[in-house]
Amino acid sequence: MIISPSVLSLDYSRMAEQMSELNASGAEWIHFDVMDGHFVPNLTFGPDLLKAFRKMSSLVLDVHLMVTDPGFFSDVFLKAGADVITFHYEAMGSPDEIRSLAKHIREQGALAGISVKPGTDVSVLYPFLEDFDLFLIMSVEPGFGGQSFMMSAVDKIAALREKLNEAGLHAHIEVDGGINAETGRLVKDAGADVLVAGSYVFKNNIKEAVNSLV
Repeated sequence: MIISPSVLSLDYSRMAEQMSELNASGAEWIHFDVMDGHFVPNLTFGPDLLKAFRKMSSLVLDVHLMVTDPGFFSDVFLKAGADVITFHYEAMGSPDEIRSLAKHIREQGALAGISVKPGTDVSVLYPFLEDFDLFLIMSVEPGFGGQSFMMSAVDKIAALREKLNEAGLHAHIEVDGGINAETGRLVKDAGADVLVAGSYVFKNNIKEAVNSLV
């Protein structure tokens, strides 16, 4: 199980201290939410902050684009050091555009991911099983941290994992939103292998919280 703590919930008045704790925690990835104030009603981080995290950590930089123009922002954050770029199905215009952007991300040496909001049926991802390294199931509405977990995500994860297994594929299934020790077990049992947790990690003892999710 890969744990990807979301720095959306990091205490930026204690950034150096919490990053030191995170680096020693057993987490393998850092989840970095990019919001443009248009695709979702919030603004977050730019590429310079991602560069700062790269200087502070050797963990995998897992960038989640919640933006209207994923093509533009993919290149911005690839240049800033992203190891994983995930964009939203709902932000794209056609299957060809989705596959083209996934191919471009992979060609730059990063893992390509695609995400769906809670209200989007998971079946829209089935035509793209071979095109992506990671599928991100949102278990809250994207845009803000600290929301409660939506149980509908569990069935989505199970259905998607079944389709990947049938195809002989081993892509990651990542879950983001309301993850704690209890919901983490639910999604792990359903087939997820990457857990994003923000408030649960950074508002508690970081190492203990990460260990409870593994």
